[in-house]
Amino acid sequence: MYRSDSQPTLFDDQAPWEADSAAEQLVASVVLPTGPKQTYSYLVPESLSQAVEPGRRVRVPFGHGNRSVIGYCVEVGYRSAERKLKSVAGVVDERSLLSGSMLRLTRWMADYYLCDWGQVLEAVVPAAVREQAGTRLTTLLSVPPETRARLDELKLSAKQAAVVRTLLESPRPLSAQELARAGCTQAPIAALRRKGVLAAETRRLARDAEDDKTVHPREDDHVLNADQQQALDTILHSLESSRHETVLLHGITGSGKTEVYIRAIQEVVRYGRQAIVLVPEISLTPQTRQRFQARFGNVAVLHSHLSDADRHRHWQRIARGDVSVVVGARSAVFAPVPHLGLIVLDEEHESSFKQETAPRYHARDVALRRASEERVPLVLGSATPALESYERARRGEYRLVEMPRRVFDRPLPEVLTVDLRHGDRSRETRGVISRQLHQAMNMALADGGQVILLLNRRGFSTHIQCQHCGEVLRCPHCEIAMTHHRAGNVTICHYCDFQTPAPRACPHCHAPGMHYGGTGTQKLEAEVRARFPDYRTMRMDTDTMQGPGSHERALAAFRSGEVQILLGTQMIAKGLDFPAVTLVGVINADTALHLPDFRAAERTCQLLVQVAGRTGRGNQPGRVLVQTFNPDHVAIRAAASHDYRAFANLELPVREALAYPPFASMARLVVRGPVETVAGGFAEHLAERLRHELAVRRVTARVLGPAPAPIAKLRGLFRFQIQAQAADGVALRAALAAAVADVKPPEHVQWIVDVDPLDMM
Repeated sequence: MYRSDSQPTLFDDQAPWEADSAAEQLVASVVLPTGPKQTYSYLVPESLSQAVEPGRRVRVPFGHGNRSVIGYCVEVGYRSAERKLKSVAGVVDERSLLSGSMLRLTRWMADYYLCDWGQVLEAVVPAAVREQAGTRLTTLLSVPPETRARLDELKLSAKQAAVVRTLLESPRPLSAQELARAGCTQAPIAALRRKGVLAAETRRLARDAEDDKTVHPREDDHVLNADQQQALDTILHSLESSRHETVLLHGITGSGKTEVYIRAIQEVVRYGRQAIVLVPEISLTPQTRQRFQARFGNVAVLHSHLSDADRHRHWQRIARGDVSVVVGARSAVFAPVPHLGLIVLDEEHESSFKQETAPRYHARDVALRRASEERVPLVLGSATPALESYERARRGEYRLVEMPRRVFDRPLPEVLTVDLRHGDRSRETRGVISRQLHQAMNMALADGGQVILLLNRRGFSTHIQCQHCGEVLRCPHCEIAMTHHRAGNVTICHYCDFQTPAPRACPHCHAPGMHYGGTGTQKLEAEVRARFPDYRTMRMDTDTMQGPGSHERALAAFRSGEVQILLGTQMIAKGLDFPAVTLVGVINADTALHLPDFRAAERTCQLLVQVAGRTGRGNQPGRVLVQTFNPDHVAIRAAASHDYRAFANLELPVREALAYPPFASMARLVVRGPVETVAGGFAEHLAERLRHELAVRRVTARVLGPAPAPIAKLRGLFRFQIQAQAADGVALRAALAAAVADVKPPEHVQWIVDVDPLDMM
């Protein structure tokens, strides 16, 4: 039965709409993308009874002025009329955009992440799909049945008869352009329309678009080793039993996890179902897509670099069931596959699976919910699983499968640490490349190998400081050190993109002589080119990889051997498979180690393990040199010994003692505003409301703050944060929802709530 508007029942996809009595009326529950959070009831007129269905957008009158707005129909059913209802004015979509299971998923997301349901619906259905990008309104012509019956009575010219004959022979209505291509001119078509001989209807049709015609060489299945076969058998057992199970594939770098995914998906496709494969970064998408296209052929891709028309086209192909595999970044978890059989999250530990704007969902948790709802397996793969996933596997909530050996029994690369506290700074090794790393690069390149250098800092110099007064040049909007970029000789804030010419004198004391300190990828590139002029060097970071296809072209150049030295930020550290790489150098392993974030050590260990795994994947052995000021830190020692389990065993007890995830749930509230005292005062108000609500509900929790955020000012706004932790996540979210309900911030003050936050800055 129909429940209240605040908690609507979501009918099954094919549920019949039957009235219980003559007094009941067909009513649609509608959620608006913006505005009030509740659902609204609208009467469905008889003329629209076949068109209004859950998952379609409808046009409805709203407010006292009955302004026309578009909302999502989330339920249709018969109910007694408690009051006079406004009627649905029209239907926007030709077919449903969201299935019943996807509507239930979006409702869960709204409840879990404490955001508006309409906001979630807008995030799940891409703007390109909502706006029908790549389509155009087209008038289609046909000969109606009543006209066919009296064709012999009509006096038609030869050209008019040719038009009618062409339409009668066509299995579908045709546009004027299609008739023209068939040799029918416009004059007889217009005359027939004036006589009422032809029926015309307007539809929105896709413009002609070229699908990806790239031919990928067919790859044969690889022979699985014992570890891979065990992992595959575990996944197949879940598939064959038609039940949900989460499998955590903890496989070291180079252990052949992708081949396991492919073989499992082959079984899914054999059953007539589809698979979704999520990859964490756009730089991984081309390689992953090519691997799957070489085995399956019909692969759709969803990622942020697609044009709107291509995104809409891929979405429609997926919804029709024309593709076997969907490969994409975070939002591909919402791909509208009609017969889902498996979801895979590769590199499941990656922070890019968490969305940092509302709705602030984590693709891993949404995938878990969707897989459970649709009773299909979820496979999480990583050499360095998130500690949340690792602990769930240790507790038996996930099925843990270990893959501790590389394919073909290739050895893991030797990892050496270079202690920068005692570095040799001779004239020959001046710069950020140590003497040991310089020698190792010479050897690797001389032997025909390739080199990867990791430095997770963009720009040329990371800070500019006056040598007289000591003042550091900061962004006026963020109070963060500006980064010098040699291109254009400008300084840029990497948080708000504010730019200014590089100063010749101190803006504060006006003394000449500014010191450009620190090293970013631009300066590293200049140093590498100066030291190794005979070898081609390429830089990959967000400054160089901005255009469509830039990642794919860069990685293809490196894979072909056209480039010998690849340097860049973390986008080159994960998931890439280049057999000719024999040396990896980490310029500074400490860049994120001491950030005010309880995950800093975990992320450092993960990054080092991942980048170390880029070498030794071919027939030649690999080496890794890690430059660090903290060679004895547990994260660096564990990475150097390829022992992520040892790191987890040391880090998890610390998390448990401090009630951090995975042993407690966490939420973070951030308040920002242009006036520091006003923003801080509202943050105090929110914290008081939360503490009061937790006390009333008798929820054991820890509330820290409000306090200035680690980045205290960003884009001209002062920032304060509140951190809440509790063992009972459901109770914490309920208290949070009650505490922030109907709260009204002061003018110009903004606030957000982030459930299960990853960004603590």
